[in-house]
Amino acid sequence: MEGGDHLAHERNKAEFDVNEMKIVWAGSRHAFEVSNRMSRLVASDPVFDKSNRAVMTRKELFKNTLRKSAHAWKLINELRLSDEESVIFKYFMDQPGFLDLHWRMFVPAIKGQGTEEQKQKWLPLANKMQIIGCYAQTELGHGSNVQGLETTATFDPQTDQFILHSPTQTSSKWWPGGLGKVSTHAVVYARLITNGKDHGVHGFIVQLRNLDDHSPLPGITIGDIGVKFGNGAYNSMDNGFLMFDKFCIPRDQMLMRLSKVTREGKYVPSDVPRQLMYGTMVSVRQTIVSNASVAMARAACIATRYSAVRRQFGSQNGGIETQVIDYKTQQNRLFPLLASAYAFRFVGEWLKWLYTDVTQRLEASDFATLPEAHACTAGLKSMTTSATSDGIEECRKLCGGHGYLWCSGLPELFAVYVPACTYEGDNVVLQLQVARFLMKTVAQLSSGKAPAGTTAYMGRAKHLLHCHSSIRKAEDWLNPAMVLEAFEARALRMAVSCANNLSKFENQEQGFSELLADLVEAAIAHCQLIVVSKFIAKLEGDIKGKGVKNQLKNLCYIYALHLIHKHLGDFLSTNTITPEQASLANNQLRSLYSQLRPNAVALVDAFDYTDHYLGSVLGRYDGNVYPKLFEEALKDPFNDSVVPDGYHEYIRPFIKQHLRSARL
Repeated sequence: MEGGDHLAHERNKAEFDVNEMKIVWAGSRHAFEVSNRMSRLVASDPVFDKSNRAVMTRKELFKNTLRKSAHAWKLINELRLSDEESVIFKYFMDQPGFLDLHWRMFVPAIKGQGTEEQKQKWLPLANKMQIIGCYAQTELGHGSNVQGLETTATFDPQTDQFILHSPTQTSSKWWPGGLGKVSTHAVVYARLITNGKDHGVHGFIVQLRNLDDHSPLPGITIGDIGVKFGNGAYNSMDNGFLMFDKFCIPRDQMLMRLSKVTREGKYVPSDVPRQLMYGTMVSVRQTIVSNASVAMARAACIATRYSAVRRQFGSQNGGIETQVIDYKTQQNRLFPLLASAYAFRFVGEWLKWLYTDVTQRLEASDFATLPEAHACTAGLKSMTTSATSDGIEECRKLCGGHGYLWCSGLPELFAVYVPACTYEGDNVVLQLQVARFLMKTVAQLSSGKAPAGTTAYMGRAKHLLHCHSSIRKAEDWLNPAMVLEAFEARALRMAVSCANNLSKFENQEQGFSELLADLVEAAIAHCQLIVVSKFIAKLEGDIKGKGVKNQLKNLCYIYALHLIHKHLGDFLSTNTITPEQASLANNQLRSLYSQLRPNAVALVDAFDYTDHYLGSVLGRYDGNVYPKLFEEALKDPFNDSVVPDGYHEYIRPFIKQHLRSARL
């Protein structure tokens, strides 16, 4: 039976309205229509072909990325795409490049930190791409510790200029995308020094290259940091290094919304609260969580379709072999990843709401919810990106040996995605920020101050610290209140245990350092609770379409129960559940796998990804895997000749050598 027949048969099994599920996944009918239109616009344009990326040299790959970026900008203007359409269009290009940093980091930095006059000067140029910018913060010696940056910006009152300087090798700016070869300008973060006093890290708009011939300006050393992980992947991006040798810029190129330096060199903080910057941070992290759901969905789509096509063992009397997806071992590894894609999607939707809420509160000078918003966005960024990078690799292994082929799409996806565990905050460092917030929240419980938002459950500490799960049978694990209580009790008990252990140290910072591993685990438990609670909340909403809600329910409880299975030690050691209840959870999980099985292919179809975007022979919509694998192999330039270069020099002498008997 051909692969396409396999998947057609799989789609006929679906017990729900796939088109309605597509709308649920997209978030709305409008969002689905825009996404569908933009993805097909990209897929139909030969300029955006991705099939030969693996065989390009670095220079060819980079030039091809420039070509695609220029073509995309041309289309965006010719078709008069809206901002919403433009963002989605660029996303489906699926090619890391300088446009990413210009629009996601450089422009927002000026919008958020620039004065009205600065925005009027710089944004029209940036919006028309008459200048191309990047975000130069990370240095060779400092990443997560922003306050440790070494680049200096010393004000010279005689010239009314800042002198930017890189005093050490480790002060070199290192990693900014777009910096190495393309950007004409950068928002550079440096230590502001006036009258001999260090005022900490501030942002400056700095021109890097001549706008006529693109050469670096005198006093600037700039270049690309070299080849990165993967074959293709982020090697299409010119991540760069940058050093300043007493490079001067006008005083008004300091971003002065939050503070300024006068003509006389006096440092003056503005009346604008620094907390306003948190709104941008929440927005960036929300985007990262949403991207995690997309990357997980791509990997799960490839692995699910291929698992339905692939057959191994189980043949009876010479009959047809068993589909790999029918093995419980495959389901136990694959279906929780599929469920995770949906879970991360819905918590990403909630983060959009949180961003709107935080923005409105900030505009009203209400900063009360900022610490909680900061903590949950930091934790969710960390948790979802770590789970997704691990999930992509698991999907590669689920595809067996063929998953290791570049044309499976999974090695490339992993190489492109895995930096998300580091950029915008190292994942372990971010969870420690969550842990600090949790410790403060626990410490305030005795004061009578009611925790809010995602920590509201801690207000029921008296109950959660002593309650016993009332699970009696496997079906009870489908009761949302019982599931939530288990996750709440586990998270609270782990946080309280850490707080109790911290209290035994005279020096709290020393205690925090000693308990880092436990604190990270407590933070992860809190974040997993957030995701489970938002998935359950989604089920309580108005969900349309035949069978859609039932499939989402199955996915929700697969996600939750698999977490219990994976972190069983936490649930047992905190006495949240008993071993018997854990066994019932496993029984229910196996039942949910069986219920999900006939709908698996349709559930990944609901992502509505084109073959172009997936970029995978194994994940093709038609399931015609094996002929296409041969096509890909024969297209490789390595197969242009039958006899390889080097045969006469190295192989033939082996074959034709005259063996001599050795004398002992």
